[in-house]
Amino acid sequence: MKKQKQLELLESAINGIGLKLRYEKGSFIGGECRIRENRVVVVNKFLPIEGKIATIASVIRKINPSGLSPEVITIIDTLTANDLFSKQNQ
Repeated sequence: MKKQKQLELLESAINGIGLKLRYEKGSFIGGECRIRENRVVVVNKFLPIEGKIATIASVIRKINPSGLSPEVITIIDTLTANDLFSKQNQ
């Protein structure tokens, strides 16, 4: 599956679980935060597409919602199998 399609699927999953997704500039990678009563996922807009995918996937993996599409689960499983999350979750 192409990287752009993976990113679109992950963005849809974030919106589907009730989080807002924002691409911002700054000296950060990204993650989940709360702004007042809203849960927001902030991603550095200057990251390469692989970084955006990994950031959003790590938030979804951390939340572990039910009802994810098989495509999204495959993307997250692939990233996990490649040990992209190993340092974040230790």
